[in-house]
Amino acid sequence: MDNGSFLSQLFVILTGAVLINNFVLTQFLGLCTFFGVSKKVEPSVGLGFAVIFVMGASSLIASILFRYVLLPLKLEYMRIVVFIIVIASFVQLVEIYTRKMMPGLFKQLGVYLVITATNCAVLAAPLLNVEQGYGVLLSTFHGICAGAGFMLAIVLLSYIRERLALCDVPGPLKGMPISFIATGLMAIAFMGFSGLKIPF
Repeated sequence: MDNGSFLSQLFVILTGAVLINNFVLTQFLGLCTFFGVSKKVEPSVGLGFAVIFVMGASSLIASILFRYVLLPLKLEYMRIVVFIIVIASFVQLVEIYTRKMMPGLFKQLGVYLVITATNCAVLAAPLLNVEQGYGVLLSTFHGICAGAGFMLAIVLLSYIRERLALCDVPGPLKGMPISFIATGLMAIAFMGFSGLKIPF
């Protein structure tokens, strides 16, 4: 593969993971942490970086284990179990680091940092890498881009929810109902990227 086609493939993965097939707004994955943390911008940004790290690192290790351990031993059927163990290990590392180095952020994230280990969006990345036949490098890049897409979505919603908190929202729509409506409008906007034609 020459440099031009490789760079174009990276661009396709980037735009696909962040905009066209955003895990939250078009695939509707990871909504638990998405709605739980998006009340404020600061914890949303913190969780976004944590998800980028976990998705990128777990995609790297999961790809290596799948290609060089599970496939040669004909244990492909164990991939979900192996991927969950890998993801949980990285989430534990992030939790330990955040608890020690950023206790304020750790307190804001609460249980939502821990349940990132069971976040279906995080598990979807390495599974999609296997399905698409990505190598180790492309798997890692796709994981990072998918995490960036998650971060983009949660930070956008957190900005909206902070401003909605200052608005005169009708009683029945306060809280989660208006958040669902805002997310639905964001999803409609992101659906506009589904017809994007990439000139490569």
